[in-house]
Amino acid sequence: MSDETRRVIFLGPPGAGKGTQAARLASHYGIPRISTGDILREAIARGTALGRQAEPWMEQGGLVPDELLIGIIRERLLQPDCDPGYILDGFPRTIVQAEGFESMVGSGRASDLVVLSVQVPHDELLKRLSGRRWCPSCQATYHIDNSRPRVDAQCDRDGTPLIQREDDKEAAVARRLTEYEKQTAPLIDYYRQRARFRAIDGDRSVETVFQDVQQAVEGEA
Repeated sequence: MSDETRRVIFLGPPGAGKGTQAARLASHYGIPRISTGDILREAIARGTALGRQAEPWMEQGGLVPDELLIGIIRERLLQPDCDPGYILDGFPRTIVQAEGFESMVGSGRASDLVVLSVQVPHDELLKRLSGRRWCPSCQATYHIDNSRPRVDAQCDRDGTPLIQREDDKEAAVARRLTEYEKQTAPLIDYYRQRARFRAIDGDRSVETVFQDVQQAVEGEA
């Protein structure tokens, strides 16, 4: 495996599977996957100054302000495990965040970024997200099409009745996808001009998508 530094950004709407692909890629290269949600929870748990500022926003279910999130990401990228590279999952989500990230790492390094946009048809995203079911007791997640529990509507681990979270109901899913298109989709145009950009067809098997992802990162496609 090459010693080349890998810096990868995953873009894609909710339900596109970018988290799964980011985790696989991180494992493959032995570099950290930096998930916005995880890093916010970690900063809050550690009681950092930025974490304390972010906590009220998280508790209220709101979006953490751009400048605050940029600061938390900056703290994370300074940790030694990021020296060989990193994979960003969930950041940046807005042009302001992208500009903050570019300022953070230096505009001269933007060209060695690999930006992958995982794309899935709208109807398939609705199906993936609205089909999720969740155990309120142990937090296990199921899906009515491809990850059903052994007993219908009951958790395999503890028998708790499964529920559909409010965020996974079709109307809420549609709003989330609309918000993504409004805020995050413009990043595609932004990064087409500033990085090695590749659109990835996410409407295939996890393994097939990963092969495409790996080829794109290594410059083979």
